[in-house]
Amino acid sequence: MSREDFTNTLRILVATDCHLGYMEKDEIRRHDSFQAFEEICAIAEEKQVDFLLIGGDLFHENKPSRTTLVKAIEILRRHCLNDRPVQFQVVSDQTVNFQNAFGHVNYEDPHFNVGLPVFSIHGNHDDPAGVDNLSAIDILSACNLVNYFGKMNLGGSGVGQITLCPILIRKGSTTVALYGLGNIRDERLNRMFQTPHAVQWMRPEAQEACDVSDWFNILVLHQNRVKSNPKNAINEHFLPRFLDFIVWGHEHECLIDPQEVSGMGFHVTQPGSSIATSLIDGESKPKHVLLLEIKGNQYRPTKIPLTSVRPFEYTEIVLKDEGDIDPNDQNSILEHLDKVVSNLIERSRKNAVKRSELKLPLVRIKVDYSGFMTINPQRFGQKYVGKVANPQDILIFSKASRKGRTEAKVDDSERLRPEELNQQNIEALVAESNLKMEILPVNDLDVALHNFVNKDDKLAFYSCLQYNLQETRSKLAKDSDVLKFEEDDLILKVGECLEERLKERPSRPDGSVMVQTSDSSAGEELPSFIDPF
Repeated sequence: MSREDFTNTLRILVATDCHLGYMEKDEIRRHDSFQAFEEICAIAEEKQVDFLLIGGDLFHENKPSRTTLVKAIEILRRHCLNDRPVQFQVVSDQTVNFQNAFGHVNYEDPHFNVGLPVFSIHGNHDDPAGVDNLSAIDILSACNLVNYFGKMNLGGSGVGQITLCPILIRKGSTTVALYGLGNIRDERLNRMFQTPHAVQWMRPEAQEACDVSDWFNILVLHQNRVKSNPKNAINEHFLPRFLDFIVWGHEHECLIDPQEVSGMGFHVTQPGSSIATSLIDGESKPKHVLLLEIKGNQYRPTKIPLTSVRPFEYTEIVLKDEGDIDPNDQNSILEHLDKVVSNLIERSRKNAVKRSELKLPLVRIKVDYSGFMTINPQRFGQKYVGKVANPQDILIFSKASRKGRTEAKVDDSERLRPEELNQQNIEALVAESNLKMEILPVNDLDVALHNFVNKDDKLAFYSCLQYNLQETRSKLAKDSDVLKFEEDDLILKVGECLEERLKERPSRPDGSVMVQTSDSSAGEELPSFIDPF
């Protein structure tokens, strides 16, 4: 690259879903996420990029452990703090772009030598929560190691409204508008995109020698892209046509080659996760990061493989299609599965990039056992301790779906995301059991379940119960004749009380009740009982 090209070309390394801290209590796999992230930062240094861009889920847990936080800070400090000059400028209102106490990009702080700036949005694993609406990435932002952007304040009632203000970046003659949208619950964001004026996009103002059309527009978001449930995913056609390039986080399969969206004019890259967090086919594909070089309105993508990632071999077999297996002989099934595992282990060795750092591979076999007996997966895996990284769950048994294999694959992709708990799950359970809720509203239970699973909030259900009990007692106490009620009458009164409480809460356009929670990204708020501390 000539000196002139270097001066006018913005170089960005793009990665998503690093999931730092994943499997940190597993003796074999506890370092995997950190080694992959260390490699990503090393690539950014080696390629002399202008900055590293992360598309959400930097951390695996909403409340990462001290070990995970310390290791993340150590890696960022090793690679980001140096004397290398930063070659680009941020020319937008930084107090709008970076919503922290300092309000400016980290490399402009005179007390820190930041040679590799990192820009990151949050994902669904590390989204803001609690009374102060803070994410784990806010900790890295306060340490001046990461520029955290794309954080939206949705408010408590109605569909809500968000305004996306880009970070305006200039390097020589190249100008880039970087839009960020941290994870919002897909169902709510879907409604927002379909509600007029709920999502506002701010465009750069025309300046001297720089028209609006001269800006290269990038959007980084972290949402469902799979179309198995259209209401629980974001359609590319919801996005505005003025965008040039989309970095799509959350989906873990590596589809890093930019694809043009029909009729929209922009391209989408899906870098996928840097480590495998689910043992499914999509996660077994080679992991990459993307070097994005932008000059004017043109860009050049270069995919770079990650060599530190633990090998993962996946296959599917149908027992009835294998001619050498006796359905009534368990030993013949075991012998066949042993051959398959051995072949996968051998294949991982042959495909290893660095033989000096050969890691125990992940191995997963999906077995269609229709017409056959099953075997104990844990017992089967015991013989592979020390040979594979996941001896306890090598095998997963399934039966052929009557609706065909296509829908079976959809089931697998949905199984990938247990955190996507929506209101219909609770409502269906209540309806199926023919229950009548007397004290706890369905929405409150839904939010408590979401926070228990997603936020690791051990007190979510306890706080939900205590809040509603207190609210019910306060309602009943207002009735001067409460002491005269018989027991049966009191039960009826409690039911009426629930209905009155729900009517007093703000409602959504679709008729369901919008309660308030400390989780602004979820968009449903319970008045501080979700996080009593």
